[in-house]
Amino acid sequence: MSLSRRALLGTAAATALLAATGPSALAAPRGPRAAAAPRQIPLQGAVNVRDLGGYLTYDGKRVRQGLVFRGDHLGKLTDADVATLGGLRLTRVIDFRIPLEVQSDGADRLPAGAAGVARPVTDNGLYGQLLAAIGSRDPVKQEEMLGGGRAAAFMTGVYRTFVTSAANRERIGATLRDLAAPGAGPLLYHCTSGKDRTGWVSWLALNLVGVPERTATEDYLASNTFRAAYDARVREGLKQGGLMQHPELIIPLQEVRREYLDAALAELNTGYGSLYRYATDGLGLDLRTLAALRERLVG
Repeated sequence: MSLSRRALLGTAAATALLAATGPSALAAPRGPRAAAAPRQIPLQGAVNVRDLGGYLTYDGKRVRQGLVFRGDHLGKLTDADVATLGGLRLTRVIDFRIPLEVQSDGADRLPAGAAGVARPVTDNGLYGQLLAAIGSRDPVKQEEMLGGGRAAAFMTGVYRTFVTSAANRERIGATLRDLAAPGAGPLLYHCTSGKDRTGWVSWLALNLVGVPERTATEDYLASNTFRAAYDARVREGLKQGGLMQHPELIIPLQEVRREYLDAALAELNTGYGSLYRYATDGLGLDLRTLAALRERLVG
């Protein structure tokens, strides 16, 4: 599914964006298309921490760097990693993980001055299912749970809950309001792998501030590149440890895929008709907040 900018935002949102940013806001950028590569923050204990800034918007401006960061969990950071995060001057770190994930992987290690905020967005039972499948050590049970397209189907169900769950919408909306708050310091949000819940919030934020949908989707899919080596080591460890004979069964759970994003977008269109209506009616963001989000993040 490929959605045009106008279909995503809706006529009302396009009008609001024009009013907030001037008549060139929805025009195609001049010159060659130049989407900044996702800027990774090099850490030893996390592999998918990135600056959300640097991308071009439709009117040729850029998303500011150093304000919003996305990531995977921070429970395994080294002391050097914590010092690196300290250099980002983070004032708030929002954790989308559910309690089971925090219990398993550990609480975030944060630098001084960064306040941790627990804001769990449900994974629809994904983490528990993955633990159950691996913990069974039974290749037949693992095939029954994850094989035959069932793992990928489970992932599309997870993405639909980003739109259908009232609790998820409330927490996603609260996070976008945090990003829009005038004068707020740098902020990082994350889940366990930094790809699904974090990927959806990042995709929303980029689209809402005027980054082309294609570019926002490339940022979403970039998790596969950043996580590839680590995820391959996990699969090899499961096989060597005797936990899974066929660890490739978990690849659909480790990856992001366009079909997963499409599942959320299909639910969005069914329930709200446009990204703008999802943002306003679903996430509770008013026009002032949407304008503030762009004003703060784009320069």
